[in-house]
Amino acid sequence: QVQFVESGGGLVQPGGSLRLSCTASGSLRSDAVMGWYRRQAPEKQRELVADIGSDDSTKYTSSVKGRFIISRDNAKMTVYLQMNSLKPEDTAVYYCYAYTVVAGNYEWFWGQGTEVTVSS
Repeated sequence: QVQFVESGGGLVQPGGSLRLSCTASGSLRSDAVMGWYRRQAPEKQRELVADIGSDDSTKYTSSVKGRFIISRDNAKMTVYLQMNSLKPEDTAVYYCYAYTVVAGNYEWFWGQGTEVTVSS
């Protein structure tokens, strides 16, 4: 069983910064890919924001490139999302996730979500 503890969400003004953290507990494999999705409105599909492999390879959606930085601490099984130059359109619920691939089978794990609001 894998559980996540997320923190760092909140209200910030446009142009500001926030740092999200997500720590996994339980039996998450060290080679898991970890990352963040977001859902900007209940009726919208969730969007991949960024993810990072155990080798520190990263992937970002185009709208956050150059503004967001994802990183991880493997010893702590924690993934971070540093969000800079925030825009109102970054307002969303951000979900931490991880997935592993074993013998071709994907197993996904999700956090409960943390809300980010960018508004003046």
